[in-house]
Amino acid sequence: MNGIVNIYKPSGMSSSAVVGKVRKALGTRAVGHMGTLDPMGEGVLLMGVGKGTRLFDYFLGKSKTYEATFRFGVMTDTIDSTGVETARTDILPGEAEIVAALPGMTGEIDQLPPAYSAKSVGGVRAYKLARAGIVPELKTSRVFVNSLELVRRVGDNEYLFRMDCSAGTYVRSVCRDLAEKLGSLAVMTSIKRTRCGNFYSDKSVRPEDLTADDVIPLSAALAALPKYEADDALYKKATSGVPLDCADAPDGKFVLYCRGELLGIASRGDRGIGITTWLKED
Repeated sequence: MNGIVNIYKPSGMSSSAVVGKVRKALGTRAVGHMGTLDPMGEGVLLMGVGKGTRLFDYFLGKSKTYEATFRFGVMTDTIDSTGVETARTDILPGEAEIVAALPGMTGEIDQLPPAYSAKSVGGVRAYKLARAGIVPELKTSRVFVNSLELVRRVGDNEYLFRMDCSAGTYVRSVCRDLAEKLGSLAVMTSIKRTRCGNFYSDKSVRPEDLTADDVIPLSAALAALPKYEADDALYKKATSGVPLDCADAPDGKFVLYCRGELLGIASRGDRGIGITTWLKED
């Protein structure tokens, strides 16, 4: 069993706990997630099955879309509603002020991750240091926010936002920075990942409903990449790891086939076409 499953992670469950449920449902331990979601978060959590676990780096870098609610007027140590309150303010922006500030939150930005995050600091997760009372020395990361829009007001000083962003973008940091831009404070009160690459939440399956029929074959999971079929005569070289001389192969990454068999993700190097991620069936 090799492929990808598009799981809908429920709020209140850790990503690792969902992996356990998927392993049990599919009867295999060869399962791994392609990037975590906070326990409070819900929505798309891609998982590799069998050789699909080798696609971690490929899917981890995919852009994502989120829907999240921010409540203005309060701050916590985690920048979300699960943390301990650290400050309050009477400066509460209205809808017009928020909408006016959003264009300045998009594009390429240097973002400081939250202290309670999975970022590694000296080989230790930042959240472990924070829980121990140690302030982690975090560095900014370059991320890209393609769009950030106010959807609607959902409560007192609480608003629903939709954001399309690059991998590695922290929605809680966007919440914090937007509030700071408005001279206020804010915490994230909910978050849902509605898209990861070409996978959407309305096509995802909940862990308790998962069956083997929901495993997406590798060929379909990689449909967004160009496909290249090498000449049948090159099969022995290709499956032996010998670089191939294929002048008509696509530039960049592509899915390499030979004799109708998916061999892996390949790209052009100095010596020719080489497979960077092996996916060939045993």
